[in-house]
Amino acid sequence: MSSLLTEPLAASRAALIVVDLMPRIVEQDMGPHDGASVVRRAVRLAAAFRRAGGTVVLVRVDRPGVTEQPPGSGFVPELRPQDGDITVVKRTIGAFYGTDLADRLRQRAIDTVVMAGLATTMGVESTARAAADHGHELVFASDAMSGMTAEEHEHALTVIFPRFGAVQTTDEILDRLA
Repeated sequence: MSSLLTEPLAASRAALIVVDLMPRIVEQDMGPHDGASVVRRAVRLAAAFRRAGGTVVLVRVDRPGVTEQPPGSGFVPELRPQDGDITVVKRTIGAFYGTDLADRLRQRAIDTVVMAGLATTMGVESTARAAADHGHELVFASDAMSGMTAEEHEHALTVIFPRFGAVQTTDEILDRLA
């Protein structure tokens, strides 16, 4: 685990997974980071991953069993999919179940995923647990995600996530991206 904190992050074998940065979710009250701050940091990460030849995975959720999704169900304008990105429309909490995400990451020989998005203890955590089950190394962008409350976000960062991978700030991850 210590090498996961200090070694360069090989962009060619890494994917940034950005979960549920959709207007209707970003606009909700979150803690400790507001949605706009999470989006700004995720945009920085996505731009750096793309420049370095990494994979960007943009995930959004559709509510199952409804004919029309609520307003604000697309990606935030700052994170519209670009050529080479993977987009995932999930219908559950996590981005792996019922989607082809595992296959698409395997096709690109991805061994490490960096997690960002909303909410820390919901879509981000569920997706991260599944990524670990699929054998990926995990890095959590601590300030490019936020929980419904500051307390649950902090608990995930200090108790849950360190059991699965490295917890670092956006700047620390950007410093390691090769």
